[in-house]
Amino acid sequence: MTETKTDLSGLNEKQRQAVVSECKRLLVLAGAGSGKTKTLLQKLIYLIEEKGVNPSNILAITFTKNAANEMLDRLIISADDTEEYAEILADKNRTAKEKETERYFFTKKHKWIDNLTLKTFHSLCYGIIRNFGVNEFDNKFKIIGETKAADHDFAKYSAVETVFEVIHKILIENCESNEYLLNLKRYILDYMIDKVHVEKDKRLSLPKNGKYFTTLNGTKVRSKSEQYIADWLYRHSIKFEYEPNVNFSDFDFRPDFFIPEANLYLEHVSQRSYPTRGKEQQFNKANKLLVKTFEHQTKDTALFNLALERIVKNRLPSNYHFSTALSFEEEFNSYHKEVKDFLRQTMRVIDMVKVENTPTQSLLGKSQKDQHERVRCFYKLAIPLIEQYQSYCTNKSYLDFNDMITKTISLFQNHSEIADKFRGKFQYILVDEFQDVNNLQVVLIKLLLTDNSQLFCVGDDWQSIYGFRGSNVDYIVNFKDHFKESDTIKLSMNYRSTEHIVGASNEVIKHNKFKVDKNVQSNKKSSSKIHIYAGKSETQNIEYVLDRVKKLKDKGYAKEDILFLYRRSKMYSPYLERFKQERVYVSGKTIHASKGLEAKAVFIIGLTEGSGGFPDIWMEDRIYQVIKRSNHDLLLEEERRLFYVAITRAKDDLFLITEKGNESSFLNEIPDNFTFKTSSPFKSVIEEITLCSNCSNRLDEGFAFCPYCGAKQKVHE
Repeated sequence: MTETKTDLSGLNEKQRQAVVSECKRLLVLAGAGSGKTKTLLQKLIYLIEEKGVNPSNILAITFTKNAANEMLDRLIISADDTEEYAEILADKNRTAKEKETERYFFTKKHKWIDNLTLKTFHSLCYGIIRNFGVNEFDNKFKIIGETKAADHDFAKYSAVETVFEVIHKILIENCESNEYLLNLKRYILDYMIDKVHVEKDKRLSLPKNGKYFTTLNGTKVRSKSEQYIADWLYRHSIKFEYEPNVNFSDFDFRPDFFIPEANLYLEHVSQRSYPTRGKEQQFNKANKLLVKTFEHQTKDTALFNLALERIVKNRLPSNYHFSTALSFEEEFNSYHKEVKDFLRQTMRVIDMVKVENTPTQSLLGKSQKDQHERVRCFYKLAIPLIEQYQSYCTNKSYLDFNDMITKTISLFQNHSEIADKFRGKFQYILVDEFQDVNNLQVVLIKLLLTDNSQLFCVGDDWQSIYGFRGSNVDYIVNFKDHFKESDTIKLSMNYRSTEHIVGASNEVIKHNKFKVDKNVQSNKKSSSKIHIYAGKSETQNIEYVLDRVKKLKDKGYAKEDILFLYRRSKMYSPYLERFKQERVYVSGKTIHASKGLEAKAVFIIGLTEGSGGFPDIWMEDRIYQVIKRSNHDLLLEEERRLFYVAITRAKDDLFLITEKGNESSFLNEIPDNFTFKTSSPFKSVIEEITLCSNCSNRLDEGFAFCPYCGAKQKVHE
């Protein structure tokens, strides 16, 4: 064993191997609770103390500001002989801002820490573009986000506009064109109001009169063809009445359309139309003009347009104005929510095309080959907005968080002297939570590497839960394919959870195929098994949980020792209401938000099957599949990884709350030897009957003597 000046006695053998490794491309594959951040920090200290590496030659990358701060805190504590900083962090009376100030001063106090580059991906790229990116982009850029800037690192450099405000403004400008405005309105009416792409029996609140389709002026009509006629009239500023009630001579009836300024009635004939002969006789008697259109004409929209022009336009006054400027506010007055939803979808596409590096014009071309009109229409409307948004941001010197990475990549690719500067500077690159990297981040890492620099990545493929944000678990699972001549060291000792919790989590994750096998073990013995409770109702579950929380409090557990986890926030609301009534105060988080946390006792609620339960597989809208296809099995595997993360937050006690008869399929993946199951029994469906104690004939309830044999009966109390 190699002797070192650095104290590595607190590490196990695998952690020590990782710290002293000279491998140029090393992945430390760490199980939950195995001390992966500790290993990364020890590697950093080892490089400085043992290998004599200048701290300025080390780059440590994290994903969140909180993770970066936690690393800094641990480094400062290791360097602070007075233990003053540890006391400051533990002081509950100090605000987060006060602690941030102390962190800054203590970092400056220890020069070796101050000279490290310990940043998030975004913070790293921000500094590079701000200081060296002038030939690639305006280095006085502002940062544009989904919300107005708060107290984060970039607040003073933030744009006054949000992404939504900019793209909303661009939409309104596009709607100055009547054609774009009416195409957008048609899309919203069809696919967000009427939901014509959804089967009729699945649409909500369908009208009983059969008028399913909304026209551009808000009139409800019976068919897509009638909708097309109404929209054609509206687009040409031609007023019309739909199904006016008329009586010319003998009876009341309703022709499809009346166009007052042409004094023209129009009847659209399809297979579903009633016979028109009786109506036609009424028109002849009254000397009124009736023109018919036919369903077969609608199959060719160009020809149908010509037919409508011939029928209608020629009968209007010669000075008739066929176009009127339309108002965005007036046209979408009743559809603000739908416009907002459309823009939110467009913003999601903007993010995806950046992460997936998809050119907008190739995306438009691909989208127009989709079999569904809804998808084709969406991209015809969205792509102009996206391109104009990108131009607007460039013009205004705005960058969003993805832009900071793409511009840094572009800077390195186009200006080798800048790339070489950073490659020379960062001889050691350490990446935490490597399972969460996306395509852009991996491209950036590769651009920073040379044959001589070292890459040290720490992560756990079993905890990759951000696929919906664009992270790609393949980079950690197939690390050796992405980084040649690499090595992997597995940390398999869990120091956090009991043997039952670790054993159960291992069994659950075994059901995933796309993973790296690890044999994670616990160093904590415990007789306490995992509690699975199945109530007959949510109310029963809440009362069971409340009782358990009170018992844990009696045992000495503080509120920070108990953590509630759930797949969706709405699952927790009824629990929280009940806790407030009982003045019980417990920490609740979505499982995604719990990453990196731990607690003595963890309750996972909402473990039911199907919609609104867990697993909750959301295939996402087909709109996004044009950019990146969803795979059901991979989504299920990510849900299982999410369950794994939830289980492994627990140190000592784990409670899994489900519903009797509707248990989550994940619960079946935990072997019985790890669990203690309780549930509320159903009442018997078998009717209770009374038999004579002497002759065994059936008796009605309450009989004191048998009417058949006369024997006296026992009275049941």
